[in-house]
Amino acid sequence: MQFLVDLLPVIAFFVAYKVAGIYVATGVLIVGVLLQTLVSWIRHRKVSGMLLASAVLVLVFGGLTLAIHDPVFIKWKPSIVNWLFAAAFLGSQFMKGPSIVQRMLGENVQLDDGSWRQLNLMWVGFFVFAGAANLYVAYHYDEATWVNFKLFGLMGLTLVFALAQGAWIARKADAAADAPEGK
Repeated sequence: MQFLVDLLPVIAFFVAYKVAGIYVATGVLIVGVLLQTLVSWIRHRKVSGMLLASAVLVLVFGGLTLAIHDPVFIKWKPSIVNWLFAAAFLGSQFMKGPSIVQRMLGENVQLDDGSWRQLNLMWVGFFVFAGAANLYVAYHYDEATWVNFKLFGLMGLTLVFALAQGAWIARKADAAADAPEGK
C-alpha cells in the first residue's frame, strides 16, 4: 500500500502532463511531493531521508523548470535521485555497521556479510543504470516518450530488478540452508 502512496505524485504528474503539458505537470508534482512530505510528517513525526531528498530535488529542479520555462531540469531529476541513491548505497559499504540494503531487509533476510555487500553493490549498479537510462530517453526521444518512461519504464525496471534480487536472495538463502553446519 505504501508503494502506491509513494507513486501518487508521479501518477499525478503523468495525468497532468497528458491533460495540460509539462509545466502544469511539474507544478502538480511539486504540490504532490510537498503534500506527501507533510502527510509523512503528520503521520510519523518524521520524514524518511529518501522522501526528503526527493522532495528537495523536486523543489529545486521543478522550480527551475517553471522559473526558466525549460523542461530539461525536471527531466534530470530522476537521474540525480538515482545517482544520489547509488552514492548513498556505495558509501554505506565503507561505513561501520550494516549497509543500507542490509538495514532495509535485514530483519526479513539472512545473508552472510559477503552476500550483503554483493547485494548492496548490485543496487548501486542498478541506480547508476537507471539514472543513465533516464537521461538517454530524455535526450533521444520526445517529451511524451520520456514522461511515459518516467512512470512505466523506471517503475518497470525497478520491479524487474527487485524480482531478480528476490530470486538471487532466495538462491543464496537456500544455499546457506543446505550448507553443513559450522561452514
